[in-house]
Amino acid sequence: MAETVAGTDWTAWQESWDRQQEWYLPDREERFGVMLDMVEALVGPEPRVLDLACGTGSITDRLLKRFPEATSTGVDLDPALLTIAGGYFAGDERVTFVTADLSDPGWVDRLPHRRYDAVLTATALHWLHREPLAALYGQLGGLLKEGGVFMNADRMIDEETPRINAAESAHRHAAMERAKSSGVPDWAAWWALAAKDPVLAAPTAERFRIYGEHADGDQPSAAWHARTLRSAGFGEARPVWASPSDTLLLALK
Repeated sequence: MAETVAGTDWTAWQESWDRQQEWYLPDREERFGVMLDMVEALVGPEPRVLDLACGTGSITDRLLKRFPEATSTGVDLDPALLTIAGGYFAGDERVTFVTADLSDPGWVDRLPHRRYDAVLTATALHWLHREPLAALYGQLGGLLKEGGVFMNADRMIDEETPRINAAESAHRHAAMERAKSSGVPDWAAWWALAAKDPVLAAPTAERFRIYGEHADGDQPSAAWHARTLRSAGFGEARPVWASPSDTLLLALK
């Protein structure tokens, strides 16, 4: 994408966000690939997609590169990440961004469409506690066409395996510390850079006013997610990909 008049390189910010996320999620691209495989398998190569808690538009970026005839509605509340997304996708008529709080039941009224082929989200819904997340799942079925697909890629912790969880976490964090020496910013360092940028400084300050430092939500197990989605009216739900730390769970209406 071209730079703005203010000289902001939105592609560089998008790539910087990707590098920071990959530091935490080394299998991030693999799970995006599986997510798009399942979109194609279930709803075809020209889907209307709702990118839920879209951030900078990481899912939308990969969706449109793989499926040029797709369209995407990105929804988020974070003003800084939406600023990057808006700059990066400026002029692309396939993409619409909506500012909305997913914990507000009225967020669906802000959407430009009443039905979608797929609702996709990644590394985001752990910001919600179980009760509002279950309520959100109840709304998603109403947004999907019959046969539509919902996918959530996130950390889903099985509390019945504490020793496995502890070993995985220790091994992953040791690898993260080794990778950090290469200069990849972590969460705090990335936001510190954003706070110093002339264009992103104000939306970054607003973002921390809204959210605080980080998530205060839950990371329930994949079994909880599948059970809750089926209770919300989805016909089928199960993991379709997993790493030692993360899961991609798919629900079919």
